[in-house]
Amino acid sequence: MISRVSEKTMHIVRWGLAIGWLVLIVSLFYDPISHHLTDPNNLLSPFRDHIISQGSNPAQCVKMQGECLNQEPYQMGARIFWGMVVPSAIMIVLVFGHETWRRICPLYFLSQIPRALGLPTRLKIDNNSWLLRNHLYLQFALLFIGLNCRILFINSARPVLGLFLILTILSAITVVFLYGGRSWCHYVCPFGLVQMVFTGPRGLLDSEAHKAPSKSITQSMCRTVDQTTGQEKSACISCKSSCLDIDSERAYWNDLTKPGRKLSQYGYLGLVIGYFVYSGLYAGNFDYYFSGSWTHDKNQLTTLLKPGFYIFNQPIAIPKLIAVPLTLTFFVGMSCLICSQIEKVIRAYGKRHNPNIPREQVLHQVFSLCTFVAFNTFFIYGGRPEILRLPIPLQLTFNALVVLVSSLWLYRTWGRSAQQYTKESLANSFRRQLKKLSIDFSKVLEGRCLDQLKPDELYVLAKVLPNSTQLDRWQIYKGVLQEALEEKRVEPSQSLEALKPMRQKLSLSYEDHYAALTELCSEKPHLLYPHLQQTPSLDRTVVGRSGKAAIAAERTEVGHNKKVKPAGNTMV
Repeated sequence: MISRVSEKTMHIVRWGLAIGWLVLIVSLFYDPISHHLTDPNNLLSPFRDHIISQGSNPAQCVKMQGECLNQEPYQMGARIFWGMVVPSAIMIVLVFGHETWRRICPLYFLSQIPRALGLPTRLKIDNNSWLLRNHLYLQFALLFIGLNCRILFINSARPVLGLFLILTILSAITVVFLYGGRSWCHYVCPFGLVQMVFTGPRGLLDSEAHKAPSKSITQSMCRTVDQTTGQEKSACISCKSSCLDIDSERAYWNDLTKPGRKLSQYGYLGLVIGYFVYSGLYAGNFDYYFSGSWTHDKNQLTTLLKPGFYIFNQPIAIPKLIAVPLTLTFFVGMSCLICSQIEKVIRAYGKRHNPNIPREQVLHQVFSLCTFVAFNTFFIYGGRPEILRLPIPLQLTFNALVVLVSSLWLYRTWGRSAQQYTKESLANSFRRQLKKLSIDFSKVLEGRCLDQLKPDELYVLAKVLPNSTQLDRWQIYKGVLQEALEEKRVEPSQSLEALKPMRQKLSLSYEDHYAALTELCSEKPHLLYPHLQQTPSLDRTVVGRSGKAAIAAERTEVGHNKKVKPAGNTMV
């Protein structure tokens, strides 16, 4: 959706949101205004509280560990951030997609200050192999630590929350200063992991990058405005392979079995449930949470060593400082254990009905269920103190909206597969190659156009076109192969197997594939050897000859074995 909005417009939107966020941070340190809005005696304010004061009817007051809470005016900064900003971000990610949030995210905007100042990056992200391999573990650990800190120190201590947000902004700026691009968003930001969980293959209203024209600017891809032409152009520095900002669905399928991916999905569900349950275990009831009293609890920092559980009207002598991480760890562990068992059950069920079902498809379905449950669980409590202030009909409408959008997302996502994504990607590339032929398709298609044809219809069309030759089909295949390599949808070593269905439908052999690959090696060797773009001093003629020799050797081996053999890293 928002991918089509101009960068100039989005720049203004980001400026507005960043200024609003900075004003909110300032209000956490100094706010002489908003306490008037929460005054129970201010009958004109929609933000006033209705908590019964201590000394009134105990049956009607909000209790925390058996004691009624006092009702006093308070500043709204923490309440706005936790009760309005965070739930809005979650809703935006699932409904409007990762691309929308990434283009409006104020933290991303502020993290790009080094680029705006023209400061060069100091390090190459590719050299930090540990971060590339383990960033999901790092992001989950930061999210876990952050959630513990939120319950213990940050929820209602406004200056501490302000310092936490300032530290987060400075950390984002530092990471981008060192590595450039969106390195903070991809490899460090805890909310980046949350975006990955709630986006899945794509948001409910996400655009489909794999169906966009070749080499176009898609989704939330880094972009800038050319000062000479006034046109948008890519500003991507390739800080991440299979980038979520360029094509979220491709990144999803590529990272599905990445180290830390299960922990991210299953563990996040545990964090969502654990956070909500702990509020009840701590206060002895859920009224404490739903009233929003936790956003302005003056005693938050003084209760760290006091009982962290209050169960059946009895305090448990475990300090809150220990009880919080203990609870969250328990729910993360239980979530991982239960989801892993569900995964085994679904895999066994799938094997009985489809012995060839890929492991990735089972993971995808379990991940989708986790996202659905996490989203609905989150909105049991996320923003609930504000929602409960609305009239009952509006509360019910919001609840219905949450269930509706999550159900639509699950319905749209459940049947997706990596094979379907690849098939659609190649079909769109195939369609573009057909359009290059000097043929009037309107006569052949009887009024239909190429864009209306399904993938299988395209392949049949290519075989039955008048005057279509084997050379035409080979040229089309070569074009598809070239686009697939340019857009990194397939690796050179995997291209023989990945494009096998297309070759079969076009009556082409593996020899035709290697002929196309050899020709591309001569014309564009960087497609097979990406390092050539970073080392232009290499003799491309020599590399091209070496590549041809490697391709010829592999072609001979495949022909000798009479079957497709995994190519390994022969060409890369």
